[in-house]
Order: sequence, then C-alpha cells, then structure tokens
Amino acid sequence: MKKILCSFIFSCLMVSAVDAKVSEITVDKTIERQFDEVKDKKAEDVSDDVSANGRLQLWYGQPARNWLEALPVGNGRMGAMVYGTYPNETIQFNEESLWAGSQTQSDADTESSLKTIQQMLLDGEIAKAAALAEETMVSNPLRIRSYQTVGDVIINYAGTVARAREGESTGYRRNLDLATGIATSTFLLDGVRITQDVFISAVNDVIAIRISSEKAGALNFKISLARKQDATARVTGNNEITMQGQIIDLPRSNSSPAGMHMKFAARIAGFNKGGQLTAVNNSLFVENADEAVFYLTAATDYNMSILNFDRSIDPVQRCASIMSKVQGQTYETVKTAHVADHESIFNRVSLNLFDDAKQNLPTDKRLEAFKNGSDDKSFASLLFQYGRYLLMGASRRPGILPTNLQGIWNQDFDAPWNSDFHTNINIQMNYWPAEVCNLSETVIPFSDLINALRIPGRVTAKKTYQSTGWTMNHLTDVFGRTAISDGVGWGTYPMAASWLVLHQWEHYLFTKDLDFLREVYPTMKEAADFVLHFIVKDKNGKWVTAPSNSPENRYRLPTGETFMLTYGATKDIQLIRALFNACIKASALLGDDKKYAAQLQSVLKDLPPTKVSQRYGIIQEWIEDYEEVEPGHRHMSQLFGLYPGSEITSDNKTLFNAAIRTVERRQEYARRGEGSSPGWSKAWLINFYARLGDGDAAWNKAKELMRERILFNLFADHPPFQMDANFGFTAGIAEMLIQSHQDNLITLLPAIPKDWERGEVKGLKARGNITVDMRWEDHRLTAATLTAAQDCTVQVKIEGKVRKVTLKKGKPENISF
Repeated sequence: MKKILCSFIFSCLMVSAVDAKVSEITVDKTIERQFDEVKDKKAEDVSDDVSANGRLQLWYGQPARNWLEALPVGNGRMGAMVYGTYPNETIQFNEESLWAGSQTQSDADTESSLKTIQQMLLDGEIAKAAALAEETMVSNPLRIRSYQTVGDVIINYAGTVARAREGESTGYRRNLDLATGIATSTFLLDGVRITQDVFISAVNDVIAIRISSEKAGALNFKISLARKQDATARVTGNNEITMQGQIIDLPRSNSSPAGMHMKFAARIAGFNKGGQLTAVNNSLFVENADEAVFYLTAATDYNMSILNFDRSIDPVQRCASIMSKVQGQTYETVKTAHVADHESIFNRVSLNLFDDAKQNLPTDKRLEAFKNGSDDKSFASLLFQYGRYLLMGASRRPGILPTNLQGIWNQDFDAPWNSDFHTNINIQMNYWPAEVCNLSETVIPFSDLINALRIPGRVTAKKTYQSTGWTMNHLTDVFGRTAISDGVGWGTYPMAASWLVLHQWEHYLFTKDLDFLREVYPTMKEAADFVLHFIVKDKNGKWVTAPSNSPENRYRLPTGETFMLTYGATKDIQLIRALFNACIKASALLGDDKKYAAQLQSVLKDLPPTKVSQRYGIIQEWIEDYEEVEPGHRHMSQLFGLYPGSEITSDNKTLFNAAIRTVERRQEYARRGEGSSPGWSKAWLINFYARLGDGDAAWNKAKELMRERILFNLFADHPPFQMDANFGFTAGIAEMLIQSHQDNLITLLPAIPKDWERGEVKGLKARGNITVDMRWEDHRLTAATLTAAQDCTVQVKIEGKVRKVTLKKGKPENISF
C-alpha cells in the first residue's frame, strides 16, 4: 500500500512541480499532544442516558446516497453535511456569508407616480394602478444572486469494503447525536473498524474531523479540498492545505451586475498519530497511521457593518487567525469544550412523550413506518428537538448572520430561491421556536441584520414609498437588498420591516432585557415612522396602506380580473396594530417618547378593523370582501393576528370563530387540490390549531407534515428542500404545550391531543423570562413548576381555571389546582 501511495505522490509531483510543496511529517512530541488521552469521565461520556439509548439520535445502517440524506452539523457561522460514505467520503461545507452578487442601489423612484397609484387603488381603478406600478416601481436590477457552497472535503480511504452475505452485518453505522452535535460514521475496511467523527466547534470556530482505527497503523487515506468553480487549493504548510477563491458572476438578465465579487478561503490542517502525513497539491496523504485529526475553517471578505465585501479584509489571513487559536490544543480539549458549550444550550429543554418502542429502529426505517401509518409519538419529540438543534447550528455566535431559507446548509451555486432571507413569512418562521424553546441567543444575529437593514431601508422608504423611517420588501441578502424584487406583484411588500422588528419586541418580552430593548427601540421606531408617513386615508376615513399585497395571493374582481396589488390588506393592518402597540409599550418602559406614543395611539383609533366575510364567515384577507382566486392558498396572511400575532383570541368570539372557519375553508380547498400545501404552510397550521385550542387537529397536521414533507435526513421539504418547516414544526409542538401571548397570562397544556395521554417537558419559556416544567398523566396536568428570572406576578391558566401566582427571582414555584 505504501509503495502505491508513494508512487501516486511522485506522479502528482511530476505533473505539478511548480505548485507542489511536499513535506513529510514525522511524529514528534508536538503532534503527539494532539492525541493525549484525557482521563476525564465527563469528556468520555459526553451523552446523557437519553441520547445514548437513541431518543436524541438520528442513525442509519447505510451511507448517504445524496445531499438530502447527509447529516448536518453547524456552529452558527459554518455548516457541514456529512455523508458518511466509504471508501470515498464527502463532507460538504458552508460559510454563512459566501454569496454571489454585490451591493447595488436598485430602488425605483416613485416621486411622480406614487400618489397617483394610491388614489387609483382607493378609487377602485386597480388595473390602472397595477399598470402604472409596473411602469414606475420596478427596481433595477430586479433579482438578487445566490448563497453558495464553499466546497467539499473529499476523503479517499484505501482498503477493501466489507461485503455482507445475506443476514450478515457490514458493521456500518452512522449517526448524529443531537445532544453533542457530533456526527459519527463507523465502517469496516480490510476487516478493520474505522471511526469518523465530525463536529463544528463554536468555541474554537473550526470543523473538527477525527478518523481513528481499532488497529494500530491501519489508516491509509487522502483528504482533499475541492470546489467546482472559482477556487484553487494548494499546500501552504507542512500539514496544511489552503483553498482560495473569488466568485465570478457572469452576466444574467435582471440580476445584479456581473464581475469579480466576494473573495473567500478555506484552510485545513492535519495531525497524525503514528505513520506519516504528506501534503501535496490540494491534498493531505496519511499512511499507516493509528488516527488523524483535521481542523478546517473558512472565511470571506464580507463586512456586515457595510453590508458588502471589504477589500481590506484578507480571507486567508482570517482563516490563519482562527486556526492559530486551536494550535497546541489536544483533540480531546477541543471536543470537550465543544460538547460542554453545545450541551449548555441544547439540554435546556427536554420533551418525553413516553413512547419509545420504535426508537431503536434506524431513522429511515422509523420514518418509513411513520409514513405508512405507524403511531410513534416520540418521533415527533425527536423532530421537535431536531428543529432546536438546527436553529442552534444555523444562528448563533460566532455567526453574525441569521438563518436563510436552508438554515446555513447549501450545496448549490444557484440554490432554490437563492437560499435567501425571505421576509414575507419564511425568516420569521425560522425564529418562531427561538424564544419559547429556550434559544434566545439565536435571535441576536437576526436582530443584528434587522438593525443593519435600516440604512438601505431608509433609501427604499424615501425613493419607492415617499416616506420617512425605513422599510424593505419581501426578501433580502447579505448585501442589504431592501428594494422591490422579482416583480411588482410579488415583491411589493412594504410591511416587511414592521414584521421583522416585532421579533425584536418578542425577544424583549421573553428575556426582559431592558438594555436590548434600548438598543433596538430606534429600529422599531423608524419602522413605525415609515408606516406613519406611508399610510393614507381611505373613503371611510380609515388609515390604510397603499400599495401593498397579501403575500403571494391574488383576488378576483366582479369583472373577472385578478390582481395582487391592493390597499389595506388585512395582514398589513394587523401588523400596524401590533407594531404601534409594541412601540407604545416600549417607549413607556424606556421612559421616553410620550408625544410619539400619543401620535401612534391616535392613528390606532382610526385603523380599519379585522373584518369577517359576510359570504363565507371567514376572516377577510383584503379590506374588501373580494373573491379568492385560490381559496386553498399556502399563505394564510389574514390570520397573522391569530399566530404569530395575538389580536385574535377566544376573548373575541366573533373573530375567533371566523378564524376557525378560515382554517377549515383553506383545508377544504387544499384537500381538493385547489391550492398548494408546502411544508412551511403545514407547520403554520399546527400553530394555528394550537392557538385555537384544538390539540387533535394540531397533532393531525403535525403527523401530516411528517408523513408528507419530511425527508430522509429529517429536513423539511417545500418541495424543494426548505428549512422553515422544521422550525415551524418545533414552534407548533411548543405552542401545543404552553402559550403566553395574552398579557400576563400563561396557559399550560392548551392543546394536548388525545394521543398524548402522558408526557413531560422541561425548560420551555414563557414571556416574562419564566421557565416552565410540566408533567401530565391521562391528559391531566400532574405537576408544574415555574421559575422566574425576576420577581413577578402572573396569571396561570390550566383546563380553563385561572389563578394568580407570585414568583420570586430564581425560586421554583410548584403550581397546583
């Protein structure tokens, strides 16, 4: 084997004599320190009993055949998909800021047309308004470019793959431990067991790959960095390979300008125990080793403070700086720090539905059984925790950007919908589970981007909507796109900023972090400023938005004409009410802006109410009782006030019953095939049913999502793959267990289905920074403990009964009825 490998290296040197820098590494004391055994029980036994017996693991008896079967790891800044294939392994990896495109100023200037468009809409001249909008509101360029993969780690193992005879095992297994964030593959080569562990450390900001053999000196493999375009890899040290590149954007109709754009780099360093490691071209060769460890990182020249790439930043140097921090640390030190950090966040919440009969099945077999009608409640709790795991992996420090349509994981150069930040529901849904599922720190990168968008958003507010403050439309990217995108009908969504800042308000409500509120209040206020100077009075003297749309949906006029552009869409008005009320409360908490709060209050009085259709008894989607073109449409925007908003509750029976009918009607048409029902839409319905107190319907919708829209590796499908449904599912399960959206009221077990006769949940959060633990038997709450981060008095509701509870800071309070 050694002769063959050395011969191959020699051939590579002859072909690439100029670029190849070869250095053989012998084992010395410095390298040996990478493999010092740490006799620490905690480090060795990193998973708790629950994880060890499979409740918090995804596992499979065969390698991934494609990207949607690979297993994800992430640290908020980088993500990787581990295939677990052998003898040729692929680990695809991402860095959050690597995007095609560039910063361009593309806002349409409507100074001479906006008032006319508004008046036409108010006068019912929709066709004329839409035509004028198409002439004067189209941005240039109209489209953005895509989030991209960094590349692949390719591992070519030497050895013969074990071929099992019928009834025998190949010894293969791969699994992802959600509790530790480690993806492990084990397999046999030449009859020797090989183990590969992969994780991404937030502490050290590196992807760690450890390959070990049960037999000394049995490891022989090549590990390489590769990218299909715009990059080259070369030796940069005795044990290092660096890949360096720059995205070259070719001309494309309606897209941002062509050119040489974002620069990026990746660096991998290897350390071997026993044998020899040799670096040549784009690969590291390992011969006759006992084990080997590799650390990989990636960086770009992106600068979030300017929402653009920054030529003063050297991605190669960024990688070197990150890698220097891990040098000299043993693998066990890096792993122990990673596991401790990961567990400190992930283990805050546990959910047990006491149905573990199928947890020992491989995950794909378990999913197949579920799709075929098997009852497996613990599969839902696994998917619930998977959503938390994915949010941790896609949005936290050291990352600086929020989750995109695919979280942080993307194999493409041109991803579906560019894997962008979609702001008419998708990025919002990504963060629905963040607060209630005790992952508040994941919201910070989201909040940071919202704050950063104020600058380009002011241009959009002024040029396109002739207003003050800031706003944006239905999508954005790392370059701060706030202009109308993809077309006037689809893209005119001036209320996006209003929705985004409500997540900042929610973060305050859940954490009670007054310093955070003080920091984000100017962003909230500017979003409200935009609304104040954008809205106009309609024929009934009510304040309405114009122009706007109800995301992605169309209505039909009596003439038969259909349109998206409208005024005063129900969701717009619900958002304004929520935003203005949040700003009024925030100003009172901060002791500031009393006059401004009074101005908002004055406008609130003259907003149109949420209306009920006289024909169908549903919540109207538009201010007029238009006929719906697609009654089974995937968006249910008029129910923002039900969830995630708090306007529609059982306190108002008229709206509450109309909301029930709205959901029923949407589902009736969707079942007929007159509409679409992507994964994220099903997830939204789980949350709707939970807010309506219908646990059985919520659970049925959760099962429907799992059976129809969950892929082999438990990613959610739109289709194509889109991660928002994973997050929406997790939020929905939490909403079935606890609700706190009504002022100072915490409802326990508001939507428990008949199938969940017994269960236990720990660590969920209620607004007010209150941690909730609960147990139930025979659908009845048997124990509940509330722990507040500060002294407070709240109302607690259980089975329709309400009692006042006084909580002391840090002191668990047992609740009984």
